[in-house]
Amino acid sequence: MAGRTGGPALPRARGDLSAAVIAHLRGSGTLPDPALADAAEPYGDDLQLALYICYELHYRGFAEVDPDHEWDPDLLTVRAALERRFESALRADTPPGTGLTEALDALLVEPAEGTGVSHFLQEHSTRERLRAYAVQRSLYHLKEADPHAWVLPRLSGRAKAGMAAIEYDEFGAGRAERVHARLFADLMADLGLETAYGHYLDRGHAEMLALVNLMSLFGLHRRLRGALVGHFAAVEITSSPASRRLALAMKRADAGSAAEHFYTEHVEADAVHEQVVRHDVVRGLLDDEPALEADVVFGIDTTALLENRLADRLLTDWRAPARGLSGGSSGAHGNPRD
Repeated sequence: MAGRTGGPALPRARGDLSAAVIAHLRGSGTLPDPALADAAEPYGDDLQLALYICYELHYRGFAEVDPDHEWDPDLLTVRAALERRFESALRADTPPGTGLTEALDALLVEPAEGTGVSHFLQEHSTRERLRAYAVQRSLYHLKEADPHAWVLPRLSGRAKAGMAAIEYDEFGAGRAERVHARLFADLMADLGLETAYGHYLDRGHAEMLALVNLMSLFGLHRRLRGALVGHFAAVEITSSPASRRLALAMKRADAGSAAEHFYTEHVEADAVHEQVVRHDVVRGLLDDEPALEADVVFGIDTTALLENRLADRLLTDWRAPARGLSGGSSGAHGNPRD
């Protein structure tokens, strides 16, 4: 048997599917019948956690889980069933019809003042809410840009060059202390949170798990390379305005210099990235493969769908009585309607 990994601990189960996957990885149970995925709530805790666990084996894995499980054929069969259920729901909930130009232009439209999560945090930031926000977003930001790197071998020419340029910035432009995942860990330290990768998986909302799973789904499947480019465009185009508001939220709550810096860094970087992703990555891809336009739009639309679901959850939580660290936020690299 291959050596063990030093990743995060396996999370607690949230239903029969995730319980069976966790038991299998611990060597103490059998995998679920893949057909059970067809009856699961596609955006629910159980399916999203089970899928997240399957995908995490392609990132850093879990403590005490054999790395060979990454390519376990029986587990991959279960993962494929979970993916089909998730993707089918996404396609049903984002019907085709919008053209690429309209989809991209819509990303530039700011929501009504005060209606988005970053608007809410800018006006009503508290240290508790910002900590809750960081708990949720840590599931992505501590692996920031990693899912998008999978598309690089699937691009060519201008699209590859533009994507690589943006990823180079995301990974610190050659300086470890400027890697964006490191900057987010510094933000968490300012807020008095644990900075270890995957530490808050048990606190992650299903809506947040679904967002990270969306990136992994698109990144791991070559046929969905256009959708990943669309997702990436939505992320980069909407980031700068939301980051500006969140930097103000961090400043007003006296969250700390590193917490504020994470967002000021994204205000500047993503304003540049927006132009590169529109003109080089998206346009370059479609110049090479025009048939992928509908997939790019699908990536944009599904990102909006899932970010809006998360925003609804978070705003509901924050407008209700305090619930500790249960909440989160969409923000930099967040809600296209934020």
